[in-house]
Amino acid sequence: MINRILRSPNDLNADEIRALYAGFDVPITVEDCGEKCAPHNPSGKAFCCDICEAVPAAYKSEWDILHKKTKLWHLYRGDECDSRPHIQDSRSNDNLPSSMIPLACLGPSACERENRLLSCRQFPFFPYVTSDYEFLGLAYDWAFEEKCWVISNLGQVTDAYKEAFISTYEQLFALFQDEFDSYAIKSEEMREAFIQDGRKIPILHRDGSYRFISPKSERIYSVDESQFPHFGVYK
Repeated sequence: MINRILRSPNDLNADEIRALYAGFDVPITVEDCGEKCAPHNPSGKAFCCDICEAVPAAYKSEWDILHKKTKLWHLYRGDECDSRPHIQDSRSNDNLPSSMIPLACLGPSACERENRLLSCRQFPFFPYVTSDYEFLGLAYDWAFEEKCWVISNLGQVTDAYKEAFISTYEQLFALFQDEFDSYAIKSEEMREAFIQDGRKIPILHRDGSYRFISPKSERIYSVDESQFPHFGVYK
C-alpha cells in the first residue's frame, strides 16, 4: 500500500518499484513464448527482447533504481543495432509519455528476470480504455501482429498473468491520472486504426472472458478464443 502523496510514477521509491515488480512477475504463457517467435527473427532473438524490433521504456524512477543495481540496462543511444535496420516502436518515439524514457538492455542471453522493466512484463499488451474511460482489459500492440506469437495465441495467456496485469495497472491508475490518460489515448489510436482496417479489436476482458469490441460503436461481443485471428507465420 502506497500512503505517500505522489505526483507521477517518477516519485516511486525503490520499495514501491520492487512491490510492483513482485506483483507482476508471472509468465504470460505456460510455454516459453520467446522460443516460439525467435526462429522467425533473423537475429534469432525473441522479438520482444530484440532492441532492433522493440525499444522498451521505463519510468524514470525505475531507471534511477535499476542503474544503481544492475548493469543490464543503459540509456537508449540509437546505435545498438550496428548495421541492422532499426525499427522503433511507439514507446521510443515522440508519443512516449513524459514520465518515461527509452532504455536498452544487454539482450536476452543476459536477462535478469527480477530486473525486467514493467514495460517488459507488460509486452505485448497494454490496458485498453474505452471512450467513456472504463479500463476494460488487455489489448495488444497491433504493430507486432506479424511477429509476436502470443498475439496469434491469445487463448494461451494464463489467468494468473491477466490478474497480475490488471492488479498492477489498477494500482498505477489509482495513483496517477496521467498514466490512465496516456492509455486512453493509445486505445483511441487503436480504435482509429481498426476502423480504417475494418476489423474488430480482440480484448482479454478483465472478467476473464474473451471479447471483440467494435472500434466504431464500441459494442462488445463475447467470443470463443478460437475466433481470434492468427497472423503471419502463425496462421
